[in-house]
Amino acid sequence: MSQESPSPSATHTSMSRQIPKGIWALGLVSLFMDISSEMIHALLPVYLVTALGASALAVGVLEGVAEATASVTKVFSGALSDWLGQRKVLAVTGYGLAALVKPLFPLANSVGLVFVARFVDRIGKGIRGAPRDALIADLSPPEMRGASFGLRQSLDTVGAFLGPLLAIGLMWLTADQYKTVFWIASIPAFFAVMVLLVAVKEPAHSFTQRKVRMPLRRSELRYLGPNYWWIVVIATVFTLARFSEAFLVLKAQDSGLAVMFIPLVLVIMSFTYSLSAYPVGVLADRTDRPTLLAIGLILLVVADLVLARSSGLVGVGLGVALWGLHMGFTQGLLATLVAETAPAELRGTAFGMFNLVTGLALLAASTIAGALWDMAGSANTFLAGAVFAIVALALVIIQRRRLRERGDCD
Repeated sequence: MSQESPSPSATHTSMSRQIPKGIWALGLVSLFMDISSEMIHALLPVYLVTALGASALAVGVLEGVAEATASVTKVFSGALSDWLGQRKVLAVTGYGLAALVKPLFPLANSVGLVFVARFVDRIGKGIRGAPRDALIADLSPPEMRGASFGLRQSLDTVGAFLGPLLAIGLMWLTADQYKTVFWIASIPAFFAVMVLLVAVKEPAHSFTQRKVRMPLRRSELRYLGPNYWWIVVIATVFTLARFSEAFLVLKAQDSGLAVMFIPLVLVIMSFTYSLSAYPVGVLADRTDRPTLLAIGLILLVVADLVLARSSGLVGVGLGVALWGLHMGFTQGLLATLVAETAPAELRGTAFGMFNLVTGLALLAASTIAGALWDMAGSANTFLAGAVFAIVALALVIIQRRRLRERGDCD
């Protein structure tokens, strides 16, 4: 009698139990910090425009500069983590700075002060980002790397939709008192730091790894190899299509969504993102990665077209859901590709360089999107995004062979 193969759900359950506890803990850290951040970010674009009188271009520049700042910081923190051979201390520093700066948002009474708060918050993100991703790669077994990154991404985005839901409830309870919501949002950030301090342990490093003395020297960067740099190129073009989610919020506002319900935009996006990220991560360990990446880009094209043509809330909601789905298909997968193409001793540098280049692309994308929004309207903004996504899709098709290669850098 032949033995029945386990069901997909049973396989996912078994795999999730095998994922190291440190990765679960890092996922919870991301969950708490994202609850805190998204309670603020879900309201911040509308707060800037309606309460502080900022323009859509100013919102785009603010978001782009903030994310670019995080990306520039990541390259140095990632390289530093390789040089020190220590990831956790930098992760704690970054999460701690982000927690400490959260109270600046309710204290800010001008666009300039909000800019400062957002800027410092993103420095914290930059300090923690590359070391945390390298730590996940260090902790995860090679055969479960896609699932590990997918799990962390899913827990992160659970926080990303719980945060806006809490913001909605608190806006209703406080009769649209933005600053009260911003104060309450500071609390989960400190929980994130506590979990990181207590539950995440630095893994023992292999003595077979080459000692890295100057990670950012050209001679060291050559070890990253052509496959890694092609992933960076594809991700950069893709990022030009994926401008700040602040424009999804502004699109919903233009379509008539009441201020109290504005955070629903990020709830919908994060919900579909969180549902798809872990299953896609599991698939990435077992199936053709270029196909999964191509599906994600196609979803982004469709999302942009829906958002460009929609003026009602139903169409906008569909476009936002598709946007979240494309994130689930691409973000964890790109992180997995970076982890597998980079040597273990240069993972921090690899994630840092990846985030630097894509962060600068996000700055350009958000600035262009803000200018297009002010000059040509929301429809042309999303159509431009669709064009960049199609170019990125073409690159994925051309470089399918490189994206299929799975390195063993452990």
